[in-house]
Amino acid sequence: MSESGSKLTELSSLGEFGLIEYLTKNIPIVNKSTVKGIGDDAAVLKPTPGSQVLVSKDLLIEGVHFDLMYMPLKHLGYKAAVVNFSDIAAMNGIPKQIVVGISVSSKYTVEALDEIYAGIKKACAVYKVDFVGGDTTSSVSGLFISVTVIGEVKKDKITYRSGAGVNDLICVSGDLGAAYMGLLILEREKKAFQANPDLKPDLSDHDYILQRQLKPEARTDIVTLFSDEKIVPTSMIDISDGLASETLHICKASDKGCLIYEEKIPIDQDTYETAKEFGIVPTVAALNGGEDYELLFTIKQSDYDKIKDSQDVTVIGYITEKTEGEKLVTTDNHLFDLKAQGWDALKKRDLNKLTSNKKKS
Repeated sequence: MSESGSKLTELSSLGEFGLIEYLTKNIPIVNKSTVKGIGDDAAVLKPTPGSQVLVSKDLLIEGVHFDLMYMPLKHLGYKAAVVNFSDIAAMNGIPKQIVVGISVSSKYTVEALDEIYAGIKKACAVYKVDFVGGDTTSSVSGLFISVTVIGEVKKDKITYRSGAGVNDLICVSGDLGAAYMGLLILEREKKAFQANPDLKPDLSDHDYILQRQLKPEARTDIVTLFSDEKIVPTSMIDISDGLASETLHICKASDKGCLIYEEKIPIDQDTYETAKEFGIVPTVAALNGGEDYELLFTIKQSDYDKIKDSQDVTVIGYITEKTEGEKLVTTDNHLFDLKAQGWDALKKRDLNKLTSNKKKS
């Protein structure tokens, strides 16, 4: 029974085709490149003349990529779509269509899937993306969400990881480390609840970092900024695994080195204070936390004046010759090799601290 007392609907009551029809009814089409959406054996797309087609895919697995003890289903659907939109933005493109595959066990109800699809549809509405197809199937256990996104970018605007040049400026959008701090708050409260189910979660004063974890946004607005200012980044990647990892990806692909200044890395005040609460150096959270979905990009120095007044872009360093290596200059002016600790490694290490950092009851 649901909290409202209404009877929930088993998936088997609708059957596969009935479920698909129920979940995908009344989906609007907003892009001219979408000729035919849901309702046939395949979607029909017609890319805009002069544009390249971009395709990316993410697979989200219950227990690996999300925890339903604290991830609302509607937020999950929204995030599943948005992280794919971010991949398109990282190529300087705009997402246009998505195809969604969901595999669920019998523990889920029609209403549960309806919530997930509501989140996906909401993301599509916000970003003006067409939901053009997908599939549902059963799984032995748990929930799996597979999203394929199709985007477009003008041929002369496409941006790879491999184009960074010596003395190019290294820039990031937004601020970093917030999503990871949000995760630590949620995991702390989960452990506190498991130890004492009568203890109410304490999520107060952390709205920003919790939103960054549960409901991230893709920085397609930065792609619009590039277009408006006539900037073509020399390289770009989205920050899903932490600033350090993504910077090293650009350096490797471009066959270059880098110099990043710790004092320039943008960190929100709530992120900073929460990191201190957990005994984590805030810069470490920004460098290795992951799931921020901000854009890391390089631009020619001649484009600096075009972005210097933007509140959403920060210059954090510059590209060097490969022989100079990948370096981080600390706030006390020491030089260290930039290392990618890795999101998974950081998560496993720091989540072990949560019990000792939970609030006093």
